[in-house]
Amino acid sequence: MTADRHAERLARAMTAIGEAGLRGLLVTPGATLGYLTGYAPMPLERLTVLILAAGRHPVMIVPMLERPSALASPAGERIEIAGWTDAQDPYVMTAGFLGASDNRETAGAFAISDDAWASHVLGLERAAASIELVPQGAALPLIRAVKDPEELERLRAAAHGADAAFGEIVRLSFAGRRELDVAGDLTRLLRDHGHELVDFTIVGSGPNSASPHHDSGDRTIIPGDAVVMDFGGVAGGYYSDITRTVFVGEPSVEQRRVYNVVRDAQQAAFEAIRPGVACSDVDRAARAVIEEAGFGERFIHRTGHGIGIELHEPPYIVQGNATPLEPGMTFSDEPGIYLPDRFGVRIEDQVEVTSEGAGRLNEASRELTVVT
Repeated sequence: MTADRHAERLARAMTAIGEAGLRGLLVTPGATLGYLTGYAPMPLERLTVLILAAGRHPVMIVPMLERPSALASPAGERIEIAGWTDAQDPYVMTAGFLGASDNRETAGAFAISDDAWASHVLGLERAAASIELVPQGAALPLIRAVKDPEELERLRAAAHGADAAFGEIVRLSFAGRRELDVAGDLTRLLRDHGHELVDFTIVGSGPNSASPHHDSGDRTIIPGDAVVMDFGGVAGGYYSDITRTVFVGEPSVEQRRVYNVVRDAQQAAFEAIRPGVACSDVDRAARAVIEEAGFGERFIHRTGHGIGIELHEPPYIVQGNATPLEPGMTFSDEPGIYLPDRFGVRIEDQVEVTSEGAGRLNEASRELTVVT
């Protein structure tokens, strides 16, 4: 990615900071630092922090021994890189760039990365006592939420790789094999279809399918089981995440009914997506279908989460989230019904908000699927 692209992202971040009424943003190593600057160091006990503050040029404070790497990154072309030695206090140094003072009347809020280490947050609070620190997720939740065309294409390619893995896994045998065996097949297939990182392969069979985040185990899959497969990883720097529920042999009348309710709920959420609609309204659309069918208490999680260079990121499709959707936002649509000790069903696609409504990033079949 070019330095100009990072410069555009930094400019948008500065605009968002002003619109949020903040004095600035402090970004420690993690997804947002790489997104804004192209510099992706490991998070360590030595402080690295990007300072975006109103009225000054961006500056990144780094350990002196890492300064050459920072200068060689895209950040080195656009950002002042200030190094500190182990003999210095990096928090005092940072406080100087923040304009901290002992006068509480000049206090102002800086957002700070949600994944900043507690030791760094406490060090900054000690050195810059006059400045309030607030979580980035609360103050600037949408800084990466709207994807540009290149990001959308990478997300679509990752999703299609997961689609292809599902298309092949259902041609394999399930009965008589362990959940871990099927999970191993999913890992191989994701790698075969372009994933450089396989992050998770959840396979829950029979009663285990009623646990949304079940850890694939030694249970042997048997005829009559519902099998929930939730799997994904990283391809081209962006995440995939798909869930499909299949049945080993012909499903029961109840299994078929629950599957159809979940599929209808997922479709209702998809049809509710359009610019300006609140995230909570999309959640409400899925939940209403499940409640009407009498399974409201068995839908125990939000309808969706944003996706991009992180698996879970804003916007969150959940009750109470009034954030309006914008074209370019991407998130999961994944309602589910879970009947404890019996079976569960979840169907998940990644979707994008378009100028006119919504589009699916995943194209794998959502029809009820029977496997052997």
